[in-house]
Amino acid sequence: MLDVLGEANATALIGLGGGIALGLAARIGRFCTLGAIEDMLYGADDRRLRMWAIAIGVAIIGVHVAVSAGLFSSAETAYLDQVWNPLGTIIGGLMFGYGMALSGNCGYGALARLGGGDLRSFVIVLVMGLSAYFVMSGPLAHARVWLFPVETGASPPQSLTFLAGALGVSPWITGSVVGGALLLLAFSKAEMRHSYGHIFWGVVVGLAVVSGWLGTYWVATTGFDAEPIETHTFAAPIGDTIIYGMTASGNALSFSVGSVLGVIIGAAIGSSSKGHFRWEACEDPRELRRQILGAAIMGPGAILAVGCSVGQGISAFSLLAFSAPVAFVAIFVGAALGLKQLITGFAPAE
Repeated sequence: MLDVLGEANATALIGLGGGIALGLAARIGRFCTLGAIEDMLYGADDRRLRMWAIAIGVAIIGVHVAVSAGLFSSAETAYLDQVWNPLGTIIGGLMFGYGMALSGNCGYGALARLGGGDLRSFVIVLVMGLSAYFVMSGPLAHARVWLFPVETGASPPQSLTFLAGALGVSPWITGSVVGGALLLLAFSKAEMRHSYGHIFWGVVVGLAVVSGWLGTYWVATTGFDAEPIETHTFAAPIGDTIIYGMTASGNALSFSVGSVLGVIIGAAIGSSSKGHFRWEACEDPRELRRQILGAAIMGPGAILAVGCSVGQGISAFSLLAFSAPVAFVAIFVGAALGLKQLITGFAPAE
């Protein structure tokens, strides 16, 4: 297979397949970070947040069973190969969550809305992708590294899995206990146990993340080219896709490009199947200005946190990286502050 496709094209196809599943989950299953937070804080409905617990639990169990079976190794992933910087995770997570609230979507959600015909999301996607690169490898890259130093080849355990492994606990046991606890938490409410759509799409999202890890690991260990081991995240990959669109004749496809395009395609299919596809534009310049500002904050925030709501919130969580729960809480707090500003304002009620 790799002889015919080539390693880069194979990883792009893996990303495309998982991205399509994620796009369908967003448009049909209403899987959305900001929507889940907003439902819980202002709608007294935590089912979409419990969907996240299902997705994370499935991803954790899937990854750790694969590790025990020798089908995957997490040591060389971006989340575990560098020494965790808690300050960067907290500041980046807060920035990302706040920017997400201002924009009305995270990067993943904006791609899903773009697939449904929302042209405002096209602007959000462009600004977020460019602002992420601005801090990752652009003019502010040196300042980022100076303020938040990055050390690769981490020697201390960067995940609960490695810590438990040092004590002789098998990865499948660690993953099953933590992932199972999250699933039990998700199903602890009777209403959720009967929300079959929420359950199904939560499982789909978790499996999509697992497919990325296992697929890219297989290519990296089977092929001859040095392909990175990665799965879905939507900050720097949006910038990667923009760059590929401008330099495709001299550049190779990647998992990131396949993932981003897959979400758009899956969202287009999902929105069309439900009769929701329609072209939309922003009629209020003030709203668009707010969304652009939010996207400009989200991109750098995701780079500082080493992942977005999907990257840290599910992908890093699937590895039981120490950074994941900290980033998740920071994103939640940042989003809650942004929503409060937009919905009720910060002034005390009289």
